[in-house]
Amino acid sequence: MTTAADRLDAGLLTRLATLVTAAPGRPRQSSRAPFDGSPVGEVPTCTADDVREAQRRARAAQAEWAARPVADRCRVALRFCDLVVQRRNELMDVLQVETGKARVSAFEEVVDVARSAGYAARSAARHLRSERRRGALPGLTRPVVHRRPKGLVGVVSPWDTPMALAVSDAVPALLGGNGVVLKPDAQTPFSALAAVDLLVRAGLPRELLGVVTGRGSVLGAPLVDGVDHLVFTGSTATGRTVAERCGRRLVSCSAELGGKNPMLVLADADLDRAVEGAVRGCFSNGGQLCMHLERLYVEDAVYDRFVPALAERTRRIRLGGGFGWDAEMGSLANRAQFDVVTRHVADAVAAGARVLAGGRPRPDLGPLFHEPTLLEGVGGDVPVAREETFGPVATVTRVRDADEAVRRANDTPYGLNASVWSTPRRGAAVAAGIRAGTVNVNEGYAAAWASHDAPMGGMGDSGLGRRHGREGILAVTEAQTVAVQRGLPLGPLPGMPLDRYARVMTAALRLLRRVPVA
Repeated sequence: MTTAADRLDAGLLTRLATLVTAAPGRPRQSSRAPFDGSPVGEVPTCTADDVREAQRRARAAQAEWAARPVADRCRVALRFCDLVVQRRNELMDVLQVETGKARVSAFEEVVDVARSAGYAARSAARHLRSERRRGALPGLTRPVVHRRPKGLVGVVSPWDTPMALAVSDAVPALLGGNGVVLKPDAQTPFSALAAVDLLVRAGLPRELLGVVTGRGSVLGAPLVDGVDHLVFTGSTATGRTVAERCGRRLVSCSAELGGKNPMLVLADADLDRAVEGAVRGCFSNGGQLCMHLERLYVEDAVYDRFVPALAERTRRIRLGGGFGWDAEMGSLANRAQFDVVTRHVADAVAAGARVLAGGRPRPDLGPLFHEPTLLEGVGGDVPVAREETFGPVATVTRVRDADEAVRRANDTPYGLNASVWSTPRRGAAVAAGIRAGTVNVNEGYAAAWASHDAPMGGMGDSGLGRRHGREGILAVTEAQTVAVQRGLPLGPLPGMPLDRYARVMTAALRLLRRVPVA
């Protein structure tokens, strides 16, 4: 009988596993394909010693890499983009086998890999360019700010978009002149390794990007303890632990954590567009995206038109496994997430919520399939109202007006993403009142996420720091100011009485007060 894992060539998986930094004889571990539970290929179970060895190798390679012109580093990333496009079908296969997502979701992730790396490659030289700043004495003081590599960057990537987030975080770090040690999620090592393989094929020095595979509980501490900056994507609880450990070492970190993202549908929205936007925003990738929408607040004037239309469209979502293009939504990725989804739905229904669409597991399709689910009448004290579900479940709530919608949207410790549906001008004005790192107007999440020149990240319990854009590239560098002083010193001239020096400086301060600030 053919299994989902049979889609992948055993020779490819064996070769990818050799990219892991692990001492000979380490025990092997295998994940299972969500579609049918079949075992995927094996990778080494790394230890703390393997982490330290990967860090040693990357540091040894980093100095030579940092000495190369930025343009040379960027050419490696551009060649990588070309390889991603050429090998897109193979990459989609790996993603589907490891995550259970539909073909269209795998395609969108591969596109994001190419786009994010391409943006970094085309913009890094501009963002990293040394910059002249205003000096203490105009014409005599010349400060220049240079961007220096942090040194070694650790990247911890998740299972929901295991290829895209590994690349989004590792490539900017590499272009900034750093070495990288990557720890992919234990469920999805081959998705990350497939990207690393293409980076090496594109000309990246092999030792510069180390990969360690295994459990975060074993590898997390030595990884944090041996890097100069850490990029983490995962739960808020683990993010707090990571940030605390980085803080003790006085090394920087960025973290994208949990979310309970709201969508606001206002009375002047295009309802047909809003329905399709809600379907994409809530159920793309099986609802397993950091930026996907879980709470819908619909203005009273359009509630009775919008909600039935959304429920009907949700019931028509094509659910299925396999490697064709017919399914809109695939399987959940793992048993733990499946259990959260089923528990959240059951608890809400037991407390009086009404199921408008879906609501059931689909074991006829595979062990981890669950219908896209829309709930109405959810009370504020059940888990699905407050906790991140991270699955194909959304709640709808009637609100009086935009002000109530904004208040409800902000009634959460999270602040990752939000969506507002209205006219463009009004939508942008409403968005300004929402406490979230990204707010999309007339789009669910893709407008902000795919705008790679703009920063992306969370407020509150959704994390700290930003990826993408100038901010994402500069986060993995240190600012160094080199100030050259010519002519007069910044102090008393030799032999000048100190009281006269004070009078001269006071007069200078009055003059400088009149100089306009640039």
